[in-house]
Amino acid sequence: MLRAIIIDDEPNAVSLLVLRLGQHCPQIEIVATCTDSLAGVEAIRRYNPDVVFLDIEMPQLNGFQVLEAIGEITFLLVFVTAYDRFALKAFKYSALDYLLKPIDTQELITAVRKVEKQLQTSSAQIRHLKQQFTHKNPYLPERLALPYQNGVTFVAIHEIIYCEADDNYTRFHLVSGQQHITAKTLKDIQELLEEHDFLRVHRQFLINIHHIKKFVKGEGSYLVMNNEQSIPVSRGQKEKLMERFGWV
Repeated sequence: MLRAIIIDDEPNAVSLLVLRLGQHCPQIEIVATCTDSLAGVEAIRRYNPDVVFLDIEMPQLNGFQVLEAIGEITFLLVFVTAYDRFALKAFKYSALDYLLKPIDTQELITAVRKVEKQLQTSSAQIRHLKQQFTHKNPYLPERLALPYQNGVTFVAIHEIIYCEADDNYTRFHLVSGQQHITAKTLKDIQELLEEHDFLRVHRQFLINIHHIKKFVKGEGSYLVMNNEQSIPVSRGQKEKLMERFGWV
């Protein structure tokens, strides 16, 4: 069983989450619910939970201030939020789980399953998320948090040469020669990195256009990247690539 605390200043939201967890997530034991953020801090200190479902916008202390008051984070976090699309991307860049109000049952089940497989939320992830919330669109993060089996690693986006699909995983190829693999599809990564001048040139490859060394066109067009790796360009993407760069 995972011992959980819910902190949200909306009583109806708390009641609904308690109901949904009881109906669909028997592995969760709710040890406390708080509609007051200060009471939430005390509950975390008292019960030492495995997971906290935390709202961000609350009176007295917001979600980030609650975490600052706690100090060391020894539990997993699932944020519960009504934020807009830009803010939701901030969660994705930080590899942190969130539930969008009104909560969808299937998304709740998925979030709980992910919690079961993780160890704990890192302070670096929280700092990364908070930093993004202090900026307004069109601010783009400089780093991407990549979850792996034993934790999270942070990668500078400009150091990613290309991303490669590997079934339901994505492999990141870096300037240093290192590779990182994460349990996200290439489509998920594409949604994040397109704003950083990444281009899907093939169903298996997403490339950083700033690391293109050479384009070889013809029947089997391909790109040579700065690490000397050849990346195939699909027929459908060839014209888009040539049009974007004015290549003849």
